[in-house]
Amino acid sequence: MIAHAPRKAAVVALVAMLFALAGAPLAFAQWGRIPVEPNVPYDGRFTFVRLQYTNPGRGGWAYDYPAMERNFMTVVNDLTTMRPHVRGSNILTMDDPELSRYVIAYLSEPGYWVPNAAEAAGLRAWLTKGGFLIVDDFYGSQWANFERSMRLVLPDARIVPLTIAHPVFHSFFDIRTLVGLRHPQGRAGPAEYLGIHEGNDPSRRLMVVVNYNNDIGDYMEWSGEGWYPVNFTNDAYKFATNYLVYGMTR
Repeated sequence: MIAHAPRKAAVVALVAMLFALAGAPLAFAQWGRIPVEPNVPYDGRFTFVRLQYTNPGRGGWAYDYPAMERNFMTVVNDLTTMRPHVRGSNILTMDDPELSRYVIAYLSEPGYWVPNAAEAAGLRAWLTKGGFLIVDDFYGSQWANFERSMRLVLPDARIVPLTIAHPVFHSFFDIRTLVGLRHPQGRAGPAEYLGIHEGNDPSRRLMVVVNYNNDIGDYMEWSGEGWYPVNFTNDAYKFATNYLVYGMTR
């Protein structure tokens, strides 16, 4: 028994390490302190924009940064003729005048987002002038805060479920079903896709697309590490690419 103790200890240590690694995406992506890189100077090329907001004690706006946008822009560069910035991206506040230079922006963890008056006004102006917002990475009871905050931006907006027939799901890839994806950490129920249309008219432009009970950013961040099933990661890229193409062509 004593002769086998070191081997047993090693096995226990290995099992503990594997359990720790199983939670690595959550630990690093959700709680890591990631330094913010300099913004890309405007030159007319597509630049991924992530919206920053104040949230004491949490950095939800930065989760999955910058690996997600690097991976996503690499795929977009390979699939399309857009020539996006691959090795750089921008982080802007909602009331930054620079936001008006860009058509598409990404908002992470809206379950903890509470805009002040200036941020709400800035985002409202950007959306009504043609901006397209991708909302991602929240689940369950976090919906209440998101809806409350979104109404500070667009008080009369109706957030409606999107069906598979919506053009946003066919703008590049022909997505056949909205069933399958869910939050990669197994939180809450199946993913839901909702939106806000211009003038609350479903026949007009979609201004905001909402990934609820989902986190396509996390799937894309870890796509080269083998943490998640390949089909889910591929689906995340398909949804993200469709959002980008839809936003750029409407």
